[in-house]
Amino acid sequence: MIGPRIYTALALVLVASACERRAPEWEASNPILPLPEPPLGIEARLTELEDPPTPERVRLGRWLFYDSRLSADGTVSCGTCHRPDHAFSEPSAVSTGIGGQQGGRKAPSFVNQAWTIYPNFFWDGRSSSLEDQALGPIQNPIEMGNTVEAMLTSLEEAGAYAPYFAEAFGAPEITADRVAKAIADYERTRMSGNSPWDRWKDGDQRAMSELAKHGEELFFGKANCNKCHLSQNFTDSRFHNLGVGWTSGRGGFSDEGRYLVTKKDADRGAFKTPTLREASEHAPYMHDGSIPTLRKVIELYNLGGTANPYLDPRIKPLGLTEGEIDALVAFLEALEGEGYHDTPPHSFPSVDRTSMSETDVARAN
Repeated sequence: MIGPRIYTALALVLVASACERRAPEWEASNPILPLPEPPLGIEARLTELEDPPTPERVRLGRWLFYDSRLSADGTVSCGTCHRPDHAFSEPSAVSTGIGGQQGGRKAPSFVNQAWTIYPNFFWDGRSSSLEDQALGPIQNPIEMGNTVEAMLTSLEEAGAYAPYFAEAFGAPEITADRVAKAIADYERTRMSGNSPWDRWKDGDQRAMSELAKHGEELFFGKANCNKCHLSQNFTDSRFHNLGVGWTSGRGGFSDEGRYLVTKKDADRGAFKTPTLREASEHAPYMHDGSIPTLRKVIELYNLGGTANPYLDPRIKPLGLTEGEIDALVAFLEALEGEGYHDTPPHSFPSVDRTSMSETDVARAN
C-alpha cells in the first residue's frame, strides 16, 4: 500500500517534470503555426513558391521583424514603420528612424508581396527580392542605423536565438542571409483578400454597395485605373511619374525616384505603383505622404497629374464628375480585406539569468 507521503512525493515529481517541460515565455507568445491558406481573391499558395516558407522560418522571422535589437540603439524594428494595424504601412507621411530622424519617404505596405509581376521592391525598385529589401532599412543610417556585423552581434549577445536558427535552417549560426530569409518569409505570410470586392466577384451580390459597384465599373472602364493597378495585387510593379514632388519654380523633383537607381532621364520622378489592397489603411498617400486622402489621390489623377517634362504619357485628365469620384473612393474602400492582421509578440528570445530557470537557460544555449 502506498502511503500519503509517497503520493505527495510523486505529485512533486510530476509538478517538477511539468516545470522542466515548460517553454520559455517568448515561445508562448510566438508559437510555430501552419502556413496560412490564401484568402479569397489570392489565386496562389505559399507552398507553390519556388522556395516556400517553412513554419519554423516564419516563426523566427516574426521575432526578428518586431525585435528592436536589430537597430543601432535598440529603439526601432521593422514593425515600427511597417505597422500591422495599418496593413504594414504607416499613418505618417514619412518614416521616423533612430534618434527621431525623419526620412523622405513613407513605408510602403508589403501585403501579398510573395507574388509580384516584376521583382521590384522599395518605391524606387532598388531591391530585387524581399530578402534584399529586409536588410536595407537595417543599414540605413536614418532608419535602423545599424551595420550587419553589429546586428549579428546583438542577436548573438541576446543569447537565445541560436536554437531557433537551428530549428529554421538546420544549424545554429546566425548570419545576415538567414536573418533576411526569415524576415522575408514572415512578410510573405501577410496576405490580404476576402474583401467585399472579392466576395462580390465570388457571387455575393450584397457584399458591395451600389456606389462601390459603380466605382468598380469606372475603375476598369472610364477611369482606366487598371492599366497600372492590375492583377490580384492591383499593381503592375512598375514605375510611373505622376508629377508628385515636382517643383516648377526650380524645374526639378524633391525626390528623383527610380532615376536614382537607373540614371535614365525617363525615370525621373517615377515611383513604383503601390498595391490598392488595404488602400484605406495607408493614408497619407504617395511615396512622400503628400496626399492626405483617397479622394485627393483620385482628384490628382482626374486632373491628369502634375505637368512636368517626364510625366507618364498614360496620365491624362479623366473627366470624372464629383459623383464618379465618390464611387471610385467607395470601390477602393471595398478592397479592405483580411489575412494580414497580426499582433507583435510581447517577448523575444533573450537570456536573463536572474529570472530564468536553469531549464530555460539550457534551452536558450
